[in-house]
Amino acid sequence: MKIILIALLALNRLSANVVEESLTYAGVKFRVVWLEPKQVGIVWKDAGGAPYRSFDRVQAAFAKQGKTVKFLMNAGIFEPGGIPSGRHIEGGKTLRPLNLADAPGNFFLKPNGVCTFGPKGAFVGSCEAWQKLPPGGESWGIQSGPMLLIDGQRHPAFREGSASKLHRNGVGIDDKGSFVFAMTDKGQRVNFWDFAGLFLKLGCKNALFLDGDISQMVVNPDKMVSSNQFGVMFVVAE
Repeated sequence: MKIILIALLALNRLSANVVEESLTYAGVKFRVVWLEPKQVGIVWKDAGGAPYRSFDRVQAAFAKQGKTVKFLMNAGIFEPGGIPSGRHIEGGKTLRPLNLADAPGNFFLKPNGVCTFGPKGAFVGSCEAWQKLPPGGESWGIQSGPMLLIDGQRHPAFREGSASKLHRNGVGIDDKGSFVFAMTDKGQRVNFWDFAGLFLKLGCKNALFLDGDISQMVVNPDKMVSSNQFGVMFVVAE
């Protein structure tokens, strides 16, 4: 019985780690992580009201709570000072409004979209689809753009064979209801058409672009991780 208990404890410790996979699609290598929606949270500001901006500051804050960060990824486009460009819900409170303005840049390439989680589950979809849902109830939510996939179809602005290839990250929901986080591997570049195709291959009907060249993801870090400066970040901590 003692041996079995020790084995179960060891298994539990292993299962607490986030699992990352390496996949190749359209000749591009990607890092992919699947997470149950209830595992995932977001962070923007610390207790003093200052944006965290970097991975190591988030790690330090959770360490003070006796928690270990298992996953971090930047969560969308932001303005100077780390201010989210659009909708931001955290702790059940709307801190930034939905941004449907017309302007240059990826964020404003319509349809853009939101990623949210609440009592009704996880949602990734266009801003228009989100507005049709019953209001309220989200524990957290972010806005970015453009949408990569809308109901199983690539964004209408994407073009197959596009020469615009960059380091990119995004999030979708697969057919099992899990969040799928994907990012081009180090030194890899992808256009929007193929990036959307990756999420189709992974069983997603809706997926959202998060950001470009500054994007970073860390999985099961064993030390403080210096990073680029971000706005909102996805986090898993235990």
